[in-house]
Amino acid sequence: MSDAIVLENVSKTYAMGDVAVHALRAITLRIARGEYVAIMGPSGSGKSTLMNLIGCLDRPSSGRYVLDGEDVARLDDEQLAKIRLQKLGFIFQAFNLLPRATALRNVSLPLFYAGVPTKERELRAADLLRELGLEGRALHRPAQLSGGEQQRVAIARALANDPAVLLADEPTGNLDSRTSDEILAIFDRLNEAGRTIVLVTHDETIAGRARRTVRLLDGTLQSDTALNPPGEPSARI
Repeated sequence: MSDAIVLENVSKTYAMGDVAVHALRAITLRIARGEYVAIMGPSGSGKSTLMNLIGCLDRPSSGRYVLDGEDVARLDDEQLAKIRLQKLGFIFQAFNLLPRATALRNVSLPLFYAGVPTKERELRAADLLRELGLEGRALHRPAQLSGGEQQRVAIARALANDPAVLLADEPTGNLDSRTSDEILAIFDRLNEAGRTIVLVTHDETIAGRARRTVRLLDGTLQSDTALNPPGEPSARI
């Protein structure tokens, strides 16, 4: 199985006045296509910095980062934006939906930026909403949806451009326990269908749903534990 993510001796240092803050220190990590990995660590451990680097929202100070076969560590801002659009799907704790746009428009937005024709992107967005149980909510705006429904819309949006990797940052943080289980069940199904998922969480129970847990402390990789063997991928969603 080939790698979706390869980090080799990746470090990130921020200048705070005259002080150098070492957010990440020589992180080496490989995530294969089809893996489901949880990233954990206390506040200040470097997990948010690592997520930003994996998500091409920032660049490493040193080291090598290969995403879906492409070396992205030294790309400029315009190139990184293109990579984010083509290869990454983002799911956030706060959903980050456009409040005045319908569910259908929210999901189709990445397709718009990718230059997909109107009819094709509307059909793709409608298909994703239907697959996530929201066929009756396509014309509803976020304020008309429950928290769980908003996160389903966000997941559909993340899937719109068929990304190589799904990145989820505390995706159940604003949801009750029952709705959280429903969202995590969707992640389980996506992973079983062959999707690569990287999840940042502080919750051990949520991390336990992943097949592997990576723990950070003070910017270093403390442990990397496989929890569950991956199953055979089925049809992709």
